[in-house]
Amino acid sequence: MVWIGFPSPGELALRLRPKPERVFAGRVAFLALLLSWTLGNSPRAIAFGFDNVDAKAKQLAAAPFRQEGGVLPTELSSDNLSYDLYRDIRFKPALSLWRRDDLPFEAAFFHQGRYFNLPVTINEVKGNVTQPLKFDPEQFDYGKNKFDPNRLRHLGFAGFRIHYPLNRKNYKDEVLAFLGASYFRALGKSQRYGVSARGLAVDTAQNSGEEFPRFVEFWLVRPEPETKELTVYALLDSPRVSGAYRFILRPGADTTMDVKARVYLRSAVGLLGLAPLTSMFLFGENQAPATEDYRPEVHDSDGLSIRNANGEWIWRPLQNPKRLLVTSFALRDPAGFGLMQRDRKFHHYEDTEAHYQDRPSVWVEPLGRWGSGRIELVQIPVKDETNDNVVAYWVPEKLPPPRQALDFEYRLHWQGDGPRPANAWVAQSRRGHGYRQRPDDSVAFMVDFDGPGLEKIAADAKPQVLASTDANGQILEAIPIKNEATDAWRLSLRLRRLDPTKATEIRAQLLGIDNLPSEIWSYILPPD
Repeated sequence: MVWIGFPSPGELALRLRPKPERVFAGRVAFLALLLSWTLGNSPRAIAFGFDNVDAKAKQLAAAPFRQEGGVLPTELSSDNLSYDLYRDIRFKPALSLWRRDDLPFEAAFFHQGRYFNLPVTINEVKGNVTQPLKFDPEQFDYGKNKFDPNRLRHLGFAGFRIHYPLNRKNYKDEVLAFLGASYFRALGKSQRYGVSARGLAVDTAQNSGEEFPRFVEFWLVRPEPETKELTVYALLDSPRVSGAYRFILRPGADTTMDVKARVYLRSAVGLLGLAPLTSMFLFGENQAPATEDYRPEVHDSDGLSIRNANGEWIWRPLQNPKRLLVTSFALRDPAGFGLMQRDRKFHHYEDTEAHYQDRPSVWVEPLGRWGSGRIELVQIPVKDETNDNVVAYWVPEKLPPPRQALDFEYRLHWQGDGPRPANAWVAQSRRGHGYRQRPDDSVAFMVDFDGPGLEKIAADAKPQVLASTDANGQILEAIPIKNEATDAWRLSLRLRRLDPTKATEIRAQLLGIDNLPSEIWSYILPPD
């Protein structure tokens, strides 16, 4: 299924992307501030858990939506505070939550400002006691900014980040951050931030405009001294949806997050996307840059990977389309899906600052049966890499009526090499005729398949090719070629579009030893 449309910029799910992270040195002179966390509200003795957050979410769903938050000082608005000046507002590391107790995890906090104009409530859960964490401008180093602290005291935190000794034992790296709407992102060992996840997607790429639910309150559970996991609870709210979330973070070579969610509709929505992922694709192997660029590829992810319940694997290369492009895959009880970065070679990117080869692949593993629905892929045209333009999520076939619970659980894997079929998979996709230009207006692809199921094919044999298009296409050529340089197989595929003003779907796969199928290469040619 394909939808093409022309929404206004405000209707597109474009999130401001951070520039590549820079290393900075902090200041260490904060003795008078170490007690600031305990000032303010009194602790509440309760046995806190998911049910407490769920009760709040259910109560929100039964009442009209109300936007919380005060007025942001003008000096912190996006008109007056540049991206670099906002990044110059840094939480003082010595005041990180749990640092004094030498626990394996620490929490630091983001300041309100620029596009992050609404505060979130953040609590610490210690045993059976919850305590709100109080904002104080003295907790922050404002760098080059010259602000009057008295004008900031009414503010709150915009979000938080979690630190853990991920890459070496004597230093706690940032491994997780929640900032803006319901966005969050995490890292595995030796990775750099790329793909973001969200709590929920509402009416993404719909003509009505997208609604962005936001996490309005968090509860950080104090970790035990020797633990390797951290629990975070979150309350989500928006005009038409509320929800309760529990996240269990386990950092490592592959960092995982177990997500338990229960959401309620206040009123009907056009589309509800579960486990949404957001990424960026500007250009790559299958799409040349629109302007001159020394970098061969620029993307956080290069494909959507899907595993069906029957074991079938699908790979859809990402694109930067000329118009909004929405495609979907109907499934029942999906085994998983994700936005993946398969290309891990530096010389394919040549970016010494962004290091796109180190961006994580993020895999969504449903826990339990999700029933019938579809995986939807939204691709949005962009001119540079500062905006995300790719969104993928699960759309359930049926939604409960307003104020009735929708429960779902899944595990997020933030990893280097993501899951792939054991037999054979797509290694790269390239588009173009090469030196042989065809006079028949055909479109040509070179698709490389790799894997043990293809390596064992005899030298005088070839894998069988299965290739097809929808009614708008005609396969002209599908020839497997042994690539002696990589010991893989290349599919030379050529087709003709019957109507170039319409999209064309293409599928291809190879059958290896014992006719075991490779991953399915699934591509869409957008209309001209």
